Amino acid sequence: MDFADVVRGRHSSRGFLPRVADQETLKDIFELASWAPSNCNVQPWHVHVVSGEACNRMREKMKAAALVSTVGNPDFPWQGKFTGDYKARQICSALGLWEHQGVTRDNTERRAWSWMRNFEFFDAPHVAFIFVTDQFPELVRLAGDVGMYAQTLMLAIENAGMGSCPQTSVSCFPDLVREELGVESHFKLLMGLSFGYIDTADSANNLRTERDALDKTTQFHSA
Repeated sequence: MDFADVVRGRHSSRGFLPRVADQETLKDIFELASWAPSNCNVQPWHVHVVSGEACNRMREKMKAAALVSTVGNPDFPWQGKFTGDYKARQICSALGLWEHQGVTRDNTERRAWSWMRNFEFFDAPHVAFIFVTDQFPELVRLAGDVGMYAQTLMLAIENAGMGSCPQTSVSCFPDLVREELGVESHFKLLMGLSFGYIDTADSANNLRTERDALDKTTQFHSA
């Protein structure tokens, strides 16, 4: 695919088919993603890819945990709230998703259902959990590196003819994930990424978000 088409074609998919990608395809995707840049090439990401029945087990455990508490005990707790333009974009995105999911603001039951879809991985047959180690002092800098890796991974998935959805929501239950996958405690769960072949019949996948005009986010200086 043309690079510009891959970048503009990528969007968060929230409905997947049960079709599992073969191991060779998965290896090709994650090998390509490993070429993402990082500070001094330290490559601080630690990734666990869960597929098929293992993904289903994780899905059921995540759903059970979320039914008890959707807040959980994240390694990186959410702090503060968006304001101004950031809040406006957040609301626009949420309302757009709800519209495609048949959710209204005054229907608390459907809103809860929409939130729980995160912990079902939107029915994806694959989910990647992305960790960073707490052995480095500059965790914020490492998060920037992991962001570059995650974007490269999502573009590699798009290039392979699949879709993905980055999810900080699934990082609410890091202890569950570490226990299930045998991950040591010094690895901290930053985010998850559900992915697979897109279910085009799911109306949630019709959502497309816009981007602000370039001059609102980017300034060019030449003198």
